[in-house]
Amino acid sequence: MNLAIGSDHGGFELKEQLKKYLDKKGIAYKDFGTFSKDSCDYPDLGS
Repeated sequence: MNLAIGSDHGGFELKEQLKKYLDKKGIAYKDFGTFSKDSCDYPDLGS
């Protein structure tokens, strides 16, 4: 199974926790951002 994950700045910390969980379970994913707490709009990441 492969997952796509992403978030805006408001969900960044939760996304990082999710990545740790997925890593422990051996579940593959592709992180499409954001990669920091800097302000951004999630629609820009999903398009």
